[in-house]
Amino acid sequence: MSFFLRWLFAFLLIAATYNPTGWNYIELARAHWDDTKSVVTLAGLILLAGYVIYLRATFRSIGAGGVVFVLALFAALLWVATDFGLISISDPGFATWIAIFAGSLVLGIGMSWSIIRRAISGQVDTDDVEE
Repeated sequence: MSFFLRWLFAFLLIAATYNPTGWNYIELARAHWDDTKSVVTLAGLILLAGYVIYLRATFRSIGAGGVVFVLALFAALLWVATDFGLISISDPGFATWIAIFAGSLVLGIGMSWSIIRRAISGQVDTDDVEE
């Protein structure tokens, strides 16, 4: 359940930033910048804080190589699904949702990797403490 919640928050973070529906930070910031710069800035900083937390945890736990590997694995799965005719990514809106899902999957795995690794291997990760 904890992985699902971490992934869900990552999905909501990315989808709140941009999605094809028009109800997202980027579109609303463009439309309302002149009216409410303070609110747009505050919302942007809140989103930025979420990204800093997720990206820092992801790169500390799985690194750049892990990010590339998870994305490559997802891309291969997507390739197989399109080859077998299970999905079609010709619709730009659907392709955007797939990209949002892939990005949130990377962030969710990165945020949960220590828990996943401990469950699989029994090994515990710790951070270096500087004194």
